[in-house]
Amino acid sequence: MANTDPIHVGVLFSTSGTTATIERSQAFATFFAIDEINAAGGIHGRELVPIHYDPQGMPQQYQLLAERMICEDGVNVIFGCYLSSTRKAVIPVVEKWRKLLFYPTPYEGFEFSPHVIYTGAAPNQNSAQLADYMTRHFGARVYMIGCDYIYPYESNRIMSDFILEVPGGKKLAERYVPLTATEKDFLVVVKDIKAKAPDFVFSTVVGQATQRLYRAYAELGMDAQQTPIASLTTSEAEVAEMGAAAAHGHLTSAAYFQSIHSAQNQACIARFQQQYGTEIAPNMAWEAAYFQTNLFAEAMRAAGSDQYDVLLPHLLGREFEALQGRIAIDAGNHHTSLHPRIARVNASGQFEIIAGGGSQAVMPDPYLVTHPGASWNNLTQATEYRVG
Repeated sequence: MANTDPIHVGVLFSTSGTTATIERSQAFATFFAIDEINAAGGIHGRELVPIHYDPQGMPQQYQLLAERMICEDGVNVIFGCYLSSTRKAVIPVVEKWRKLLFYPTPYEGFEFSPHVIYTGAAPNQNSAQLADYMTRHFGARVYMIGCDYIYPYESNRIMSDFILEVPGGKKLAERYVPLTATEKDFLVVVKDIKAKAPDFVFSTVVGQATQRLYRAYAELGMDAQQTPIASLTTSEAEVAEMGAAAAHGHLTSAAYFQSIHSAQNQACIARFQQQYGTEIAPNMAWEAAYFQTNLFAEAMRAAGSDQYDVLLPHLLGREFEALQGRIAIDAGNHHTSLHPRIARVNASGQFEIIAGGGSQAVMPDPYLVTHPGASWNNLTQATEYRVG
């Protein structure tokens, strides 16, 4: 007799706390993908059932709730985590119980767990391209501002390496603020930016603090056309929070933007908005959460089980036609081949893609084995940039 039991999967994204806006988009992208999978017949007739808890952005809660999902709810797979601190809290749990975490967020690299599938960008898929673009178009004198946790420190270290290899490259300052920083905190930082007059600002500020940085930047009269903020994490979700006026002119490096013109992307956004409305803005983390859920479903159909040892061989090397282009899971490092792009926010608050997006995906290199030296310049030369 065919097994018709439902398949429970964990969804571990915060819907409250400092990163709630971006994590809600990841949670609802996962729910959306599950709904579509179930509407199409599930996995060999079995319904996917999400088990969702709100860890409130607190690493300890992520760890406790991951353990609860596994030990009490019986899940074998968890889709979750935004901050690197929360991912690092969950990894020991999935390793201990031999389960699998799908992590849909760009991060700092230099990590490998056999129990994680990394579907966000590694540094060679966003930082290298951003450093190259900014130094060629604006100059090589950078001011760095980030939140006080793992990802900003590591991202700034990597970006520093890229910038200091460029002739004239110089880091004017590197400052950190709490995840709960206020606009008043940022006014102090922006005054210092104004005094030091960099060519551009590299921001690793995340969550609700992002809108406060950009608003303080605008309030003190910084010209984004002349001295833009460049980011790896400021997406449509954060722009919607801060408003078009504060975001206009600033740049982001990511594999996905809502403005990708393909019929597949626009149709998917339309279906999502028809189901959930327009409050949640599709963004890079939303897209990764959506395609990784579909990727899991395809792999489980082939494997016939979501047990780690059975499922994993069917994930490694698997390709999928994502909204950004065709992606694939690298069998050696569990990261994903992606399509880097650079985009700039226009007056309407939409990202206009100004570089990248070629048909050839960039292989993940989370340990930057092609770096240092001039090799990262070769990386950008190998990427087919297009303008407009």
